[in-house]
Amino acid sequence: MKMNRRFFLLALSSLAFLNFTNSAQADVAEIKKKGTIVIGVKDSLYPFGFVDEKSRKLKGYDIDFGNEIAKKLGVKVELKAVTSANRIPLLTEQNVDLLICTMTITPERAKEIDFSYPYFISKQKFIVKKGSVKDLKDLDNKKIGTTKGSTSEKNAAAALPNAKIISYDDYPQAFLAMQQDKVFAITTDESILAGILSRSTKKKEFELSSFDISKEPYGIGVNKKNPELLKVVNTTLLEMEKNGKAKEAFSNWFGPKSQVPLVRDFKIAP
Repeated sequence: MKMNRRFFLLALSSLAFLNFTNSAQADVAEIKKKGTIVIGVKDSLYPFGFVDEKSRKLKGYDIDFGNEIAKKLGVKVELKAVTSANRIPLLTEQNVDLLICTMTITPERAKEIDFSYPYFISKQKFIVKKGSVKDLKDLDNKKIGTTKGSTSEKNAAAALPNAKIISYDDYPQAFLAMQQDKVFAITTDESILAGILSRSTKKKEFELSSFDISKEPYGIGVNKKNPELLKVVNTTLLEMEKNGKAKEAFSNWFGPKSQVPLVRDFKIAP
């Protein structure tokens, strides 16, 4: 009787594993069959994901990576605008196939979704009025703006326990609130803040803080039910690093002649 029960459990376990494997492979096959991969991106976050004024199409650093992954799969791209608050639910509920949207890799998020190798690394800083802040303590007891559901929100609360953290739907809203004196400063990754300032008509009134409060590695989000797609994504990232396309994308959006000049002090690697 015990042997029969053990055999039944073993068979059930093996069947579950086979079903999971077949399902994972079927997901990639299904993407190829329908000829389109749906990618969640930001649509108001220059230079990662934004609507180009002339073409009215979504462009940016994140979109460049999405296009390369689509090429690898031999399919077209469908871009879907997401926010920091709704992006993970959209992925887990399979409304998008991938998330390429300035998403920091964290242990908490890794419990819900899988992440690719880091394809960008930034540091969390602050936009402040020029000459108003010298170090972190100058922000104590102040109102700090950021976005809902972001790591910036948690990092700011941890670094400034006496500050009042006010979260908005997106960073342009947070920056607008700062210009209206509703918050003293806003915080997120340096690359995002630099992009916001580069497109502001009042950028001369503001500056980035000289200090940071965290290091932020961005990863591409993949549903845990689709490990085969994760393999394709990681393979594409490593190929882009090797053939120079990753460096080219960085230079295009963050190079010395760009609106957001930054130094690429990282390489894509496992």
